[in-house]
Amino acid sequence: MDACKVKYPIGDQDFKSIREEGFVYVDKTRFIATILEGNKYIFLARPRRFGKSLFLSMLDYFFRGERELFKGLYIDSTDWKWEPYPVLHLDLNTDKYAGKGKLNEVLDNIFRNWEEEYDVDVKDTEYSQRFKTIIESAYRKTGKQVVILVDEYDKPLVGNLHQDETFEHYRKNLASLYSNFKSSAKYIRLVFLTGVSRFSKLSVFSDLNNLNDISFDDEYADICGITEQELLDNFRIGIKTLAEEYEVSYDEACHLLKQNYDGYRFAKKGSEIYNPWSVLNCLAKKDIRNYWTATGATTVIAESLRNADIDIEQTLNASWKFDDLAGLDLLNADPTALLYQTGYLTIDSYDRKRNTVKLKVPNDEVKNGLFKDLLQCYIKVKSGTVKSVLDGICRSIEDGAPEEFMKYLGEYFSSVPYDLRMDNENNFHNAFYILMTLIGIDTEAEVHTSNGRIDLLIENSSYIYLIELKYDSTPAEALRQIEEKQYARQFQSDPRKLFKIGINFSSKTRRPKSWEIV
Repeated sequence: MDACKVKYPIGDQDFKSIREEGFVYVDKTRFIATILEGNKYIFLARPRRFGKSLFLSMLDYFFRGERELFKGLYIDSTDWKWEPYPVLHLDLNTDKYAGKGKLNEVLDNIFRNWEEEYDVDVKDTEYSQRFKTIIESAYRKTGKQVVILVDEYDKPLVGNLHQDETFEHYRKNLASLYSNFKSSAKYIRLVFLTGVSRFSKLSVFSDLNNLNDISFDDEYADICGITEQELLDNFRIGIKTLAEEYEVSYDEACHLLKQNYDGYRFAKKGSEIYNPWSVLNCLAKKDIRNYWTATGATTVIAESLRNADIDIEQTLNASWKFDDLAGLDLLNADPTALLYQTGYLTIDSYDRKRNTVKLKVPNDEVKNGLFKDLLQCYIKVKSGTVKSVLDGICRSIEDGAPEEFMKYLGEYFSSVPYDLRMDNENNFHNAFYILMTLIGIDTEAEVHTSNGRIDLLIENSSYIYLIELKYDSTPAEALRQIEEKQYARQFQSDPRKLFKIGINFSSKTRRPKSWEIV
């Protein structure tokens, strides 16, 4: 196929239009067979723009019996009878839900269409009762149990996390609406809910004690997103075109895609997953850019991390008991819940013996998008100035020029906003860690040794920078600690040049006041 004729379904979540108009489609229909054999109440959490809506659209047409759309796909080779079922597809991803009345407006528009389709004589104005009547009417009119698909069940809640009154209003209304899944069970063939998060206190989870949460199941690990094999099987032409555009080999183009968009993992044994939104955009535009982070609430995430007063390095490289991770709730105060469930952290590895998972930032796209917004939370300068300072710091570290490095470091911290308390060492380490991560320097904060903790350790192929920080003290005192604690002992046989830097950081001027380098 000519590369110019390859069609990528960017933003198109309708399975029918994708199939009829010849867009590239990664076959996920094999999961239907597994779903049909299991529990009829299913919940799936995945980050935004990961293909949840497209998967529900595929289920919609499948249960409506539109077999022509599935020709050549896995499910068409099974013995499914293709008898149509009544499908109630509740899409809550259509609005921002600003204000208490927006949910009722959305539901009213959807319910009116269903009430007309299933000949409902509307007597109730309460939405939960209207939904119950629609389910029963659909069953009676068709003689078939109803399939209910709920896309982004939590959208009204996620958008109002910090609006207590509105959040509680939506929580009660959604809990009442979803309670019909249990009370109308005899009329229901399947309920499939998707969202980005868990709200364990919401009654859709507490009332449905047989709800099957497949979010962490190995057999559903790649139900959304693109595996490496799927990438190679379905996007070979696009990868070849990208390689030509960048004047690199095919394998090097694959590496670029992997480095920027791969790395997600949603189960203990699951393979790593590529972000489908970013891959489709990248191949369509023939350009490696930050597509996913550009469409989301990265700024909100960054502000939340800063306000939480946490150690960012530790949070972004956390380890969790697997059962605790699976039970994370966005109402939980721990920022890990927000980062994991919104896709800024993912599973790196699983330790079966300890039943723990190590988390990580999945790829360069997420790291760059998140850290650039985090940087804006810690310094407030024009973007051109930021680039100049970052370039200067990177160049001085690479060249082994510690005095020049300290000069640029002073410029960096001179831009820290006054509402950020830099007398808090945690804030200083966060600001430094963000800076070093963005410019690609191998940096560790609070490095443990047998005698204490090194404040900051920077390494590259030629140089080691061992930095000790003191507030409102003297550089000599900082260097004395380095010697007394023997922080440099571990590098005695290292051929790289070692710089010991003692910094006196002024809480008044909010920047390095003086330093000594040995």
